[in-house]
Amino acid sequence: MGYSRSGMADGPGNIQYLRLQRASSRSDVFPKLVAMQKNLKARHFAVFRIAGAGLPNKRKLICELENWGPAGAHHQDQLMGGYGEVFLEHIDMSILPLIWNGSENASFADAGDFSPLMRRLEEKVVAFSGVAFPVRLGALGNGYVAFLATSIELGSDVIIDQHVRCCQVMMDLLALDERRSVPAETLSEREIACLQLAGDGRISEEIAENLGLSVHTVNAYLGSATIKLDSVNRIQAIAKAIRLGYIH
Repeated sequence: MGYSRSGMADGPGNIQYLRLQRASSRSDVFPKLVAMQKNLKARHFAVFRIAGAGLPNKRKLICELENWGPAGAHHQDQLMGGYGEVFLEHIDMSILPLIWNGSENASFADAGDFSPLMRRLEEKVVAFSGVAFPVRLGALGNGYVAFLATSIELGSDVIIDQHVRCCQVMMDLLALDERRSVPAETLSEREIACLQLAGDGRISEEIAENLGLSVHTVNAYLGSATIKLDSVNRIQAIAKAIRLGYIH
């Protein structure tokens, strides 16, 4: 899929990525973040969503999940005070991860072969070093997944792998929000079956033969499912059905 993160949920080329196992609740997301934290040898993680998109001077970072510990409020205030505005500006211009030095480790961002894949921030008065992976999934799904420590294990392959996982985490949170607001009119078994086969790459004629239906009926089911999912086309409907857990 390349290293572009913008608009990951759009287009047929990204359907396969969306087939990764989706979380059914926020309790499923937390272990994923802990595993990523261990891979990076970090101390803490925090997931931030950008609220107030499209409103001048109203955007801010809201912490969705974290494991700061007892000093959580202090850590968050330091991070937002030092880099909050930089985070908001950066995500509009680039999807490169951000890395910064804390006062405890002045050499944290000075080594490694990953400099083309990161943006190094100027040093601020914060007690911890860190890396923040920006994720852009549309107005409601933009934000960062950050990992904090005095030392984090980084390398080109690790950066790319962890960035992909951060996108999955943000997609999980977005899907859970969508699931809570899904309309009362749910998909029928036939609509789900047609969407599943369409998501597998089958055309209407093949779906009709597989399900013993006419092509007209298959197209009608796909059309009604697209409307129920508030999507503009079949591809978007498939992507949303995957995110909501109707199909895989």
